[in-house]
Amino acid sequence: QAQLVESGGGLVQAGGSLRLSCVASRSISIVNNGGWYRQAPGKEREQVATVLGGGATNYADSVKGRFTVSRDFAKNTMYLQMNNLKPEDTGIYYCSSYNRGRYYWGQGTQVTVGQ
Repeated sequence: QAQLVESGGGLVQAGGSLRLSCVASRSISIVNNGGWYRQAPGKEREQVATVLGGGATNYADSVKGRFTVSRDFAKNTMYLQMNNLKPEDTGIYYCSSYNRGRYYWGQGTQVTVGQ
């Protein structure tokens, strides 16, 4: 079954760090385009960080310099390192990967940043 599974979310104080993981099943390759998105309460889902198949990355202005997306091809896993977290980073974080003409999505992991 083709799926992405996120983990690593939790409750952290402002200024803290978290690393999210996105493990892809065998039928999904994270070598292709992918990224991380988030949805805050009452808001639409927004793009946080994307990575192209060739490795180029792009970040939302609000997270530049604080978040880093990376991939481990051997583990078929994508990561999002989040440093200096702020309360406005709170939300459900989703990973996505483009395979076979469509985007696959994970179920999301909750990140809550306290004051």
